[in-house]
Amino acid sequence: MRAVLIAGAVMAALISGCSVGDDAVTHGGTFEFVSPGGKTDITYDPPADRGRPGPISGPDLMDPSRTIGVDDFGGKVVVINVWGQWCGPCRSEITELQKVYDDTRADGVAFLGIDVRDPEPQASRDFIKDRRITYPSIYDPAMRTMIAFGGRYPSSVIPATMVLDRQHRVAAVFLREVLAEDLQPVVQRLASENPESPESSASTEAPK
Repeated sequence: MRAVLIAGAVMAALISGCSVGDDAVTHGGTFEFVSPGGKTDITYDPPADRGRPGPISGPDLMDPSRTIGVDDFGGKVVVINVWGQWCGPCRSEITELQKVYDDTRADGVAFLGIDVRDPEPQASRDFIKDRRITYPSIYDPAMRTMIAFGGRYPSSVIPATMVLDRQHRVAAVFLREVLAEDLQPVVQRLASENPESPESSASTEAPK
């Protein structure tokens, strides 16, 4: 397994705890993490059954005076990647994520990183600059933003990638390092989905 396990025993308990019942992913319209059979690649369909996470926002890694979050990308597919510059798989996959971002942003796709467990932000900023990453990241060393995904979400797995559809419902989760060939077909499929309600057509500009 390529993901870095911060707490392997906790992760195993979380995954096994989520693999029960009928694998429903919504509870009152909100997202509730489910990993059928302990899968690391999870797709939530049909679209009407997807749940929304809570608010996801925090200080911009590169400009801490500014707050950024999912709500900045109204009407867009949003790829959320949880990473840390200390994490080997994160260092490998981030250029793959940038490639997918470059290939899909014209189709209404945004990327948002969440930099976790990095007590010194300058090391993360240098990491981003060195790899010419152009999408923004929230700086969240304490992983507070992960509360939005609920208590059963296995936040001990890093890297992890969540893909939100245009209505910002959770459509796919990868609990591992991803390659462009893994992620891009999922993102393109979601970008091509027809909006299901007027709210999904509202759009705001991404942070510059």
